[in-house]
Amino acid sequence: MIIDLSGKIAVVTGSTGGIGLAIATGLAKAGAQVVVVGRDQQRVDEALVRLRQDSGRDDARGVACDVGTAEGCQALIAAEPKADILINNLGIYGAREFFDIDDALWEEFFEVNVLSGARLARHYAKGMRERGWGRVQFVSSESALNIPLEMVHYGVSKAAVQGLSRGLAKVLAGTGVTVNAILPGPTRTEGAVKMMADLAAERGVSPTEMETLFLQENRPSNLLGRFASPEEVANLCVYAASPQASATTGAALRVEGGIVESIV
Repeated sequence: MIIDLSGKIAVVTGSTGGIGLAIATGLAKAGAQVVVVGRDQQRVDEALVRLRQDSGRDDARGVACDVGTAEGCQALIAAEPKADILINNLGIYGAREFFDIDDALWEEFFEVNVLSGARLARHYAKGMRERGWGRVQFVSSESALNIPLEMVHYGVSKAAVQGLSRGLAKVLAGTGVTVNAILPGPTRTEGAVKMMADLAAERGVSPTEMETLFLQENRPSNLLGRFASPEEVANLCVYAASPQASATTGAALRVEGGIVESIV
């Protein structure tokens, strides 16, 4: 299968590293003109260097703004008013005992993980509908289906993301614009590597051994037997953004290593 996204503009939030950068790179390799979005200008510039090296293209550009806020979303829209592909990848996570999750933290997770995507989709999907073609993706998580004991607030926010994705797909039915949620599982991003290293130091094991222990103790239904790479997640996102995926919409596309105990 040859995926050709030539002539398409792709906006990818939270794309200065991890899954976001892998998605941006994959889209660029497929021919899209990619907009990297992150909060810090230096990190945006560094990500653009990596993306250009890895994709062999020099037409990517970046915007430094915090799209976890309404003001940041407006800044991105002002800088990049049009997109054919919108990847709402921005998200925050972190373990917290349920009874210690105060209102401020609930609001922060909802603002960043849910409202950021809603605000950007409200703008960009309107233009896609008018042009008769577009792709919107919300990066959710297997935690939306398996709410983690240690991150109830995170799981709830990702469940809301899936509801948002399905609802928007219905709004855009028959327009040529598809909307899908992507559900990664444990993925070897920079943040996950650091977390495993910290846990490994606490328990006196190697980071590799800690990954295995983490899966056994926290995700025992995992079938992959390891953390996925960001590129493995990105491969699904690139396909879902392609013309070949024209009949895939309103779906929760899983790339979570078989953690979810469901056949549908």
